[in-house]
Amino acid sequence: MRRHRHAKIVATVGPASNTPERLKALFLAGVDTFRLNFSHGSHDDHAKVHAAIRALERETGRPIGILQDLQGPKIRIGTLRGGKADLATGDRIRFVREGREGSPEAIPLPHPEIFAAVAPGQELLIDDGRVRVRVVGVDDAAIDADVVVGGPISDRKGVNLPGTVLALSPLTEKDRRDLDFGLELGVDWVALSFVQTPSDVMEARGLIAGRAGLIAKIEKPSALEHIEDIIRIADGVMVARGDLGVELPPEDVPGRQKELVRACRRAVKPVIVATQMLESMVSAPSPTRAEASDVATAVYDGADAVMLSAESAAGRYPIEAVSMMDRIIRRTEQHRLYRSLVQASEPEVEDSPPHAVAAAAASLADAIEAAAIVAFTSSGTTAARIARKRPNVPILAATSDAAVSRRLSLYWGAHSVLGPEIDSYEAMVDRAAEVAAQEGFAQAPDLVVAVAGIPFGRAGTTNNLRVVELGRKVSGV
Repeated sequence: MRRHRHAKIVATVGPASNTPERLKALFLAGVDTFRLNFSHGSHDDHAKVHAAIRALERETGRPIGILQDLQGPKIRIGTLRGGKADLATGDRIRFVREGREGSPEAIPLPHPEIFAAVAPGQELLIDDGRVRVRVVGVDDAAIDADVVVGGPISDRKGVNLPGTVLALSPLTEKDRRDLDFGLELGVDWVALSFVQTPSDVMEARGLIAGRAGLIAKIEKPSALEHIEDIIRIADGVMVARGDLGVELPPEDVPGRQKELVRACRRAVKPVIVATQMLESMVSAPSPTRAEASDVATAVYDGADAVMLSAESAAGRYPIEAVSMMDRIIRRTEQHRLYRSLVQASEPEVEDSPPHAVAAAAASLADAIEAAAIVAFTSSGTTAARIARKRPNVPILAATSDAAVSRRLSLYWGAHSVLGPEIDSYEAMVDRAAEVAAQEGFAQAPDLVVAVAGIPFGRAGTTNNLRVVELGRKVSGV
């Protein structure tokens, strides 16, 4: 089953999409990886969805990725007398560590790590930044602040602290239980929320221990200060623009998105652009023109994947949203300016034989107008290195590892194929022709470029490429 596009689609599963019938319809409409949002739903709910996706995988014969998204810590105010309060611009208010029911003079904020980290002059944002206050004084028990932008607040509204690094693990006790459960199920990727520093990623990586790929969600400005190290340690990145846009000025988010996509391409790590991409389709059958342009911009930037959240999880038109996302990607990639824009943002290739061979394979395939590139890969790295060049040629990623084949469903341009491991040049040539023909990418006398590592089956050894003509039997090399 071939997707006629390179960028991938991640869709969140929820009440609007969690039945086997809906999951199949979403997959046929274009979903490559399903996201299980552990901020909602029970373990039993997620187990049923996981089983349905794996059954769909067996039915269609295509690998399907499953991404577990952990909730992370949630910083919220406590309860207020009467359930709400109005804060006027210019008011002096106080946050307190203790107290069950508050007022503007004593708003409960049961997070001691905030009292330890915040300093005068820093801002606290309440309810996604709708109300903004500036700290004027702090001690162990109270924070005094002036209201900069007033408005109503109510019980349990979220609090953001731009520019403040909190001594807070991104993994709560709930997250640790959820992570153990997800890894036991067999999820392919784990998305880590509330990443502030590289040590946050290291903590999660130690717990995952190679059982799934680790996606660092970039939601905090502090993460941007350490982004090169975070990308190096993680297996991929999600640009979580909603939360990031609360703590950054909105005008800074587009540029940061482009920087993150480019940095991930340079590091050969997949990058997902997420949040509010087709938001209006939660309640409308078509998106706004601005939303279509937003998706197209991520595709022009060279993102590996774009993601749907509420649109597919709780919206009225989940299948239409996926279909629309698929259409926007395909039309964007067919536009006459697409190749020049993607190539203009192409990062420099690392000076090493594996990277050079992968880049050469991509360039060669484009130059000879090959029907496809067949990348034999044991870890997914060979296919990822080729994908970094964003060639105008499909990439067939052939692997003998089912877990790798599923993870590859997140990588730009990779059409994953599960099959036996090759062990010789002759097997490489014959298998490349066989795979390209069977998957509907080529027929005699088309050319394909085969890429592999010698010794065969050893991860990270991309060092050999071969041009193969379909229909010509190779009896020896």
